[in-house]
Amino acid sequence: MCPVTDPLSSRPVTGVGDPSPAGPPLSATVPSTTVPPSTRHPWTRALLGLIALSLIPALLLAAARVQYEQSQKTAALVMDYPALVTQARRYGLEPQALLDRYKKLGVNGVAVYEDTIASLQQRGELYLKNGADLAADFPGAGVKPNAVYMRAVEADVTAALRTRYTIPTREVSVGGQKWIEWPTDPSYLPAGPNAAQIAEFRKQGLVLVYRPYQDEAVPQAKVGADWPDVPFVAFTGDEVIGARTPELLAQVNTALGNRMPAIIEGNIQKGLDQLVVAHGGARLFALAPSWQNQLDPLDVASKYNLAGRERGMRLMYLRPYPTINETEAMLGRAGSLLTRSGVKIGTPQVALFNPSPLLKALSMIGPLAALLLLGLSFPLARLGLAAAGVTGLLAFGLNFGSPFSGAALIAAVTFPALGLVLRRHRVSDWFLATGLSLVGVLFVSALGASRESTLGLEPFRGVGLTLLLPLLLVAASFLPRQDIRKTVSDIYAAPIRLGDVAVMGLGFALLALVFERRGNSTGGSVTEFEASLRRDVQDSIIRPRFKEVASHPLALLGLSGRLPGYFSGLLILGGVVGQSSILNTFSHFHTPLLVSAARCFLGLGLGLLLGLLAIEALKFGLKLWNAPRRAPGAGRQAGA
Repeated sequence: MCPVTDPLSSRPVTGVGDPSPAGPPLSATVPSTTVPPSTRHPWTRALLGLIALSLIPALLLAAARVQYEQSQKTAALVMDYPALVTQARRYGLEPQALLDRYKKLGVNGVAVYEDTIASLQQRGELYLKNGADLAADFPGAGVKPNAVYMRAVEADVTAALRTRYTIPTREVSVGGQKWIEWPTDPSYLPAGPNAAQIAEFRKQGLVLVYRPYQDEAVPQAKVGADWPDVPFVAFTGDEVIGARTPELLAQVNTALGNRMPAIIEGNIQKGLDQLVVAHGGARLFALAPSWQNQLDPLDVASKYNLAGRERGMRLMYLRPYPTINETEAMLGRAGSLLTRSGVKIGTPQVALFNPSPLLKALSMIGPLAALLLLGLSFPLARLGLAAAGVTGLLAFGLNFGSPFSGAALIAAVTFPALGLVLRRHRVSDWFLATGLSLVGVLFVSALGASRESTLGLEPFRGVGLTLLLPLLLVAASFLPRQDIRKTVSDIYAAPIRLGDVAVMGLGFALLALVFERRGNSTGGSVTEFEASLRRDVQDSIIRPRFKEVASHPLALLGLSGRLPGYFSGLLILGGVVGQSSILNTFSHFHTPLLVSAARCFLGLGLGLLLGLLAIEALKFGLKLWNAPRRAPGAGRQAGA
């Protein structure tokens, strides 16, 4: 039977059933490289030069972004005031006394909600009576059992409330008292701010976050008319007031004035993006009480530190634990960590990042030149150009209407593959691949960082492609320069061993794990040990990404040429994940550029060290494997 060619090996593979004569030791059969050689197109130098020229505007944009981010390092520790009041009452304390204790631990702001009619009743400013109860007290007085009756302690309170809503009311006399009859329960209607309380907080120098409510009973012209003079407004629910009605949203936009809306992480409210255009936005981090109470106070403090240091959060929205001791432990640790991270506790002065459109347009040249160079560097030129064309269409298609974002995605999928397509013959080629990935980082930042993306309003589209496409592009470059039909035939006819199946299964499992755990928040879970390790590391340094630390050694092992057959090619493909992860790290534009750089270089340093150690360990293992073995009984015969 004629041998066929393994496209991932430079050695012939015998057909099924062919005898396999004993050969030399394993290390002797391994050539200097076991992957197909790369190709060099005549345009390579010109396109690399074009990429280098395009780096100039990208570097200018990166410098402007760093300058902007360095000026945005002040955060406020804002306590949810109603939750604090509840805790204070459970412990028999005055809310202000408990707030003073927390202020000593760094709390410098409070979040106050708009009053409701129920809260006015709780403060003793009015009385509410169910119609059935009032009818029982005064039978025959004409009281409607299905209505609700209100009587004011101060007359002007009910008078203002009657004109505040579109709900029809009437004044009746029952038992010698004047009551306001409501056809529906008004308890939870928004009733405006507690002006006296807000004035007191302002006198204390606290950062104020106002949380208004929405109700259809409030006329459009009155929405926001009495909002207090505070720096920040955090809307409740899943949408801002007026998100469903353009006219009402325009009224809210006007009512905001100089106030800045809060951008709540994990809950990008409908309609918020339109308000941010006119007023900017302050990123707000909060934990749901149900989740916070399941975590140790030190774990919660670590999360707030991470939010302030690495996610650009300017408002740390705090809720107390069930106990004061736990709350104080969390606050003390959070303040200490934030100070150590260089985050100043104060009143955030939030500015918007507005990069130059001209510089962004000039930066687009680099990724497009890199994509063309990648396609031309394939052994099969037509396949390479087709792959480049499909990549460009996918990138711009996913970012339709946003050419800068499309070019950023092209950079994120092209540069991780480019280095290993151009050169992949020796360990030193890893440095070329890494260098080109870092060049791609500048283009991703220049083209993807915008006002919306730095605020977390516009996530990077195509995160899954940044991990998958580079793998496919590098794998396609392994195809030999021959008729692709012959290559398909050779692959189909190649013998498959049980070991091959096991290796392929392991590779697909690892790829699925990496893909599932892409991004910041996915369905992929982490082990308890990994979670503990992450917390300990991130409290002291910026934690590198595990994908990079694990993948870079694979690339170094594959480039060493020490493994037989297709194993080197598979390891190089595993290393592509590390290069992709570099670009993926910098695609989180709400993370400061220098923080992403620190995470990246820590991963590169650890990966390089582990890779070099792995190469030496592999050499030693192969030496032991290929050591001469004595035949059974040889020692007894020599002794005889």
